[in-house]
Amino acid sequence: MAVFLFLFAALLANYAVIPDGDSSWPAFLGQGAIISNPEKLPTKWSPKDGVLWSVATPGHGQSSPVSWGDKVFLTSTNGPKKDDYHVQCYSASEGKLLWDYKLKNSDPVENSVYVSRAAPTPVVDKNCVVTFFESGDIVAIDHLGKELWKSNITDKYGKFKNKFGLSGSPVQNKDHFFVLVDDEGPSYLVAVEKKTGKEVWKQDRTPRSSWSSPGIHTIDGTEQVVVSSAGSVDGYDCSTGKLLWTFTDVGGNTGCTPVSLGSGKFLIAASGGRDGGNVELARKSNALMQVKRESDGWKANVLWKAEEATPSWASPMAHQGCVYWVNRTGLIYCFDLETGKLNYKERTKQSCWATPYGVGNQVYFFGKDGLTTIIAAGKDFRVISENELWDPNAVAPDPAAAAKETTEERRNSAAMFSGPTQYGYAIVDGKIIMRTGDRLYCIGK
Repeated sequence: MAVFLFLFAALLANYAVIPDGDSSWPAFLGQGAIISNPEKLPTKWSPKDGVLWSVATPGHGQSSPVSWGDKVFLTSTNGPKKDDYHVQCYSASEGKLLWDYKLKNSDPVENSVYVSRAAPTPVVDKNCVVTFFESGDIVAIDHLGKELWKSNITDKYGKFKNKFGLSGSPVQNKDHFFVLVDDEGPSYLVAVEKKTGKEVWKQDRTPRSSWSSPGIHTIDGTEQVVVSSAGSVDGYDCSTGKLLWTFTDVGGNTGCTPVSLGSGKFLIAASGGRDGGNVELARKSNALMQVKRESDGWKANVLWKAEEATPSWASPMAHQGCVYWVNRTGLIYCFDLETGKLNYKERTKQSCWATPYGVGNQVYFFGKDGLTTIIAAGKDFRVISENELWDPNAVAPDPAAAAKETTEERRNSAAMFSGPTQYGYAIVDGKIIMRTGDRLYCIGK
């Protein structure tokens, strides 16, 4: 009897750490997040004051962390051929590693800065975390680290052909998750049942090179997967996969997620590209859009355009009546949400790759090299604080990152990644969880 009671108590303890989502950051960009204690988020920190904990992670990863309750989930890849994938679970309050699930990469390629390295961000709910890797491998794991099912999407539809890999993150609703594959080869959007891994529907798309992630938007009562990718913005019915509407007067939209503002409104973003080939179309493709259901079908319209904005990888966001775009040089563009009028453009000290985050009277801009600039929300530019995550003088660049590359162009690009890179973040119970390629940090008061 005593043994039974002990085992029953242990079982209850395991389930007790799987909350119903009173605090969660469950997907890329926090889509569907429930934020607890936002007023406790730090506004000042340094490597010696405010870093509650930091832990080394295996290999390298470009995905953002996600969370459910006190658990933080992270993916990475390891080995010279990206031989192994890792899915790890940490305690947000302590930084303790709770488990590490390893998956053999089904499509090994040279591990370099020229291919995505565990770039897609996973999704998590109260039952499981589901991860999608650029090899096509998909695995669902429960909160205790047990594999529920796994599959490989390329076994059914062919290997990906994009030479830089894939980085589009899946999105989810209550029962399904949705994977976007926009590739030089077969391109499609597919819905998969989270509980079983069974495919629910698949919608073929025109082949294209893109690295953007979709968004989940409820528009006029219909839940839709909205995709902004390489020449079109499209809305698909989550239940059936039917294409409800499409908007094609866009270009250069290959990296940013359509960010929902409610009432069928969302922000889209585009870049002119490294060679500037998409500049003219991109100027028309940073905009506030609205989709409505009308008597003769769905209509997508542009409410205003942010033609001065030149974003790179960060998606736009809105906060307290202002909309913000930021590019890889750290230049911030702030527009009025209602009119699209430019309030200001000002530069931070570092390139920004992650999407900004607004809370209260602050907007956080996460610099690539570890400097987070916090500005005052509103139409006037004012810096509140500048906060380093690590001491730049104490971090020596790794010369091996560039030495193995065969051309000067590739060596220069690799040098950009020779030191730590601040990729993404999650907001967890008054704390900011940040990740670099090989480290996870927790910032708090």
